[in-house]
This record gives sequence, structure tokens and C-alpha cells, in this order.
Amino acid sequence: MTATSPVSFGARVQAAMADRGQFCVGIDPHGALLRDWGLTDDAAGLETFAMTVVEAVAPHCSVVKPQSAFYERHGSRGVAVLERVIAESRAAGAQVLLDVKRGDIGSTSQAYADAYLDPASPLAADAITASPFLGFGSLDPMVDTARRHGAGVFVLALTSNKEGPEVQHATTDDGASVAGLVLDRLRGLNAGADPLGSFGAVVGATIADPAEDLAIHGPLLAPGYGEQGGGPADIARIFGGSARHVLASSSRAVLRLGPDRAAMTDAVRRANDELAEALA
Repeated sequence: MTATSPVSFGARVQAAMADRGQFCVGIDPHGALLRDWGLTDDAAGLETFAMTVVEAVAPHCSVVKPQSAFYERHGSRGVAVLERVIAESRAAGAQVLLDVKRGDIGSTSQAYADAYLDPASPLAADAITASPFLGFGSLDPMVDTARRHGAGVFVLALTSNKEGPEVQHATTDDGASVAGLVLDRLRGLNAGADPLGSFGAVVGATIADPAEDLAIHGPLLAPGYGEQGGGPADIARIFGGSARHVLASSSRAVLRLGPDRAAMTDAVRRANDELAEALA
């Protein structure tokens, strides 16, 4: 690494997990949650909700994960709130994983990379989620842009939604599964990285049996933790020796405690303690 090269996302996220724990909070402003908080389901309510959550959790967790769709549905004012969430979460010391699940080809893939991974963009985050199901090579512009700017990409591999297996468990002529091919490509991208690669996999915290090698020398995002059924024992069971690289992600288990900031902060601390104890 030269003196002017950015610190890699892999190095930053590993340091953040060591310092702040492995719990990741999804900042997902569902309309029902806004109403439960006594807020209007509009851009003004969105802003109050999102910034209250940022204040409560971003100083205490390693990674926050705003889901872009819940901001986009409020139009340009909602996207402006997302820009604030990204900027203020990073200012509070959290890494920001923007959940956009983008996947396209050529110049469109590059445009997504420029929007979310280039520091010149107001929407630039530390990492994004991406879909490889147009072929893993379709993600090359995102991978190249992430490398250039010290960012990361988390690629869908083994998701816990019931529709996922029809694609992810499909096999090629030589018997390899689609998920296995995705994980192999990520393993290749992370080869030789020190201390950890910047290209992660999304693997659900509620899947029954991964049946794949999850040791990709990169971070692993495990959505479905908490109220969706995944717990510390599932993280240990699914990820085995790679569990130390897992970000266990939950949103509603924390967000439903708002607008009480202290309660949300305490929930983050408890989750980090539970994970640390289980994965020690």
C-alpha cells in the first residue's frame, strides 16, 4: 500500500468489529415503524426517525446498514435524508453498509459504483450490497471502483428468503452450486489481503445448512438475526471458524424500541455482549 492509498474496507471493518462488536443495525424506516413511533409516514417523519436512530446506535456499533428503498420511496427528500444518515453515521465512527442490492451490466453497473462507492458522490458509503445473478463478472465495475477507493462489496450468496434456493442452489454441469461459485469468486478477490479482504458474502442467519465453504477471508453479513429467528448459536453453527468475521444484522429488534434512544443503545450493547460470549 502506498502512502496515498486508502485504508481498505476489510481492514476498517475488522478493526471496527474488534472495537465495537459484531452487531450490525439496519436503519430501515418501514412505514409501520414510523406510525408506531407516532410519526407521519412522509419525509419529515422519516428524517426524525432516521436521525434519532443514528444518534442512538451509530456511536456504539461497528456497522450500520440503511436500506435504500425505504428512503427512496419518499423521493428526493428521502434520498437527502439517506445522505445525512450516511454522513452522520460515519462521523459517529460507524462503518456504513448501504443496502442497495444493485446488479446490472456495463456502464450501468459503473454508474451504480460511482453513485455509492466513489467519495465524490454524496451517497458514497463504506460498502454496498450487490446481486451477482447477471453473472459475477457483471460486478467488475463495482469491484474495481471499491478497490480504487478503499470500499467494500457484499455479494448475495445464500440468502434466507424462501425463494432464494431456486437460484442459489442450482448447479452447473460440473455439479457446483451457484452459491458455491459466488463464494469461490469472493475467495479469489480476497486472496492475499491483509488482514481481511474487502469483498463479503451475504449469508442468512436462519439458513438450515450452508453446505458450502464460507471461509472467504472476507466479512460475512448475516441478516435475519434477532426477531427473524437467528441467534448467537446459529451464527456459531452456520459459520464455524469464520464466525469471527460475521456481522449479525438486525433492524426491528432495535428500532421497535424507539423513540427511546437509551433503550435502542442498550439493545445494541446487549446484542454485542451476547455475540461476544457465544463466539468467544
